[in-house]
Amino acid sequence: MNFKNRTQTNRFQLFSYLGAAVVLSLFFTSCDPDETQTVTNFTTITMQDEFDVAGAPNSELWGFDVGRGTNGWGNNEMQYYTDRPENVVVEDGMLKITAVSESYQGAAYTSARLETQGKFEQKYGRFEARIKLPWGQGIWPAFWMLGSNFEDVGWPKCGEIDIMEFKGQEPTIVHGSLHGPGYAAASPVTKSFELTNDRFDTGFHVFGIEWGEDYVNYYVDDVLYNQITPEDADGEWVFDQPFFIILNLAVGGNYVGSPNNSTVFPQEMLVDYVRVYAAE
Repeated sequence: MNFKNRTQTNRFQLFSYLGAAVVLSLFFTSCDPDETQTVTNFTTITMQDEFDVAGAPNSELWGFDVGRGTNGWGNNEMQYYTDRPENVVVEDGMLKITAVSESYQGAAYTSARLETQGKFEQKYGRFEARIKLPWGQGIWPAFWMLGSNFEDVGWPKCGEIDIMEFKGQEPTIVHGSLHGPGYAAASPVTKSFELTNDRFDTGFHVFGIEWGEDYVNYYVDDVLYNQITPEDADGEWVFDQPFFIILNLAVGGNYVGSPNNSTVFPQEMLVDYVRVYAAE
């Protein structure tokens, strides 16, 4: 059994041994005391990519968004997304998404954006990835999801679950958010998690959510730091349908601002695994 599988097995053994008391303890020390956690036993794995096969990402799981999008993917982002190995490749047991400073198709930077749309979508469950983040002014990596009806109803009515967003100029802080009708763009329901005496670019961390009916719980390294429920959303709750997964590394945009002279390129987002679980 390899290290990744041992990690997975040990995590579920830990929860089995310690039970709900530990989960609730993490909740009350990491979330607001007036919130109520729903505990669901998400232990049946439904999708996983351990990135063990070198080369292009598994085409049975991942597709690509290519190009500059409309208005920089709606955010005034500055990169051109490609499917070239210079920007996205599996090697050394992990997925590597690389942002490069280069003139390409009218853009000043290139990078990559992968998604499981049409290949894997799921309603409710635990979604997690172990990632080492890049850093620097204007660097914007994310692990997130969109509703499977995106093509039919558009954004934000399809809903968006940001499992992890990161401003490269703030290397100790990540953000978890929901976007939906009435609470989107600059007004999501969101909360941040800050490391103490550490940074997200110096090692790997596990970013995840547990999503069930009427709640989304946010975790960093199995520590619950946020719960969002319909009562928190200033509009329609649209998180009752399948969603697909997106991994990307953006450069610039409204959320992080532009790179400056202090930003070093290339920048690399390393993904050790992506795993999805459902309830038994």
